[in-house]
Amino acid sequence: MRVTVVQISDATPEDEWAALVDHCTANRSELVVLGEMPFAPWLAATDDADSSVWRQAVERHDEWIARLGELGGAIVAGSRPELHDGVPYNEAFLWSQSSGYVPAHLKYYLPDEPGFWEATWYRRSPTKSFEAMPMEEGTAGFMICTDMWFTEHARGFAEQGVDLLLVPRATEGKTVSKWMAGGRAAAVMSGAFCISSNRQGVSKGVLFGGSGWIIDPNGNVLATTSDMEPFATVDVDLGEARDAKKAYPRYVAE
Repeated sequence: MRVTVVQISDATPEDEWAALVDHCTANRSELVVLGEMPFAPWLAATDDADSSVWRQAVERHDEWIARLGELGGAIVAGSRPELHDGVPYNEAFLWSQSSGYVPAHLKYYLPDEPGFWEATWYRRSPTKSFEAMPMEEGTAGFMICTDMWFTEHARGFAEQGVDLLLVPRATEGKTVSKWMAGGRAAAVMSGAFCISSNRQGVSKGVLFGGSGWIIDPNGNVLATTSDMEPFATVDVDLGEARDAKKAYPRYVAE
């Protein structure tokens, strides 16, 4: 499977989107992983939660999701702001030309601090649900940003046989090395390819760090994005993830 990760500026400018479309077409991307709520300004930068602004972000994501077919027919994964019965959530999704938009996971672990007032803006999932999602090829598990640090769920995804651990995130430049270490650990614990994309640039005083990554099931970093190379595509063999489930430390009983 040809997997693409990205780093895109706040609210996804048209020029960066056009460049991503060109990259995915040229590289024949089969799965594109976007960042955390990429199609609107980073709302949680301030603690001034506004339901009308949240609805605007939902509508903007609706408009962009209608354009995902521009990415050369790839499956697309990411997260988005959503409303369920009027309640705001951060929802992971899979999109494909055959199935359309499929909800996959609601973010459960929410920070609430300067620059990341997420618990102020939206609610956590009503259930602690980390379930494998079938894809046209293989299976995926989502951990939206902070979810990744609760590593018991990576172990749970190993038990479910997940091939791809998808981590849309919005993380700061000053924490890049910490997040990379966490991504490598999550890959090893899940025995899956850990695939993550991030925002880049400044939004309301928050400096995002880019550095999307593709990490193999043994924690080896296969590719990262950068300011010079904002998109990265790698061929991954899902069979490696299936073999990894039989190897240390995944086979060790709890």
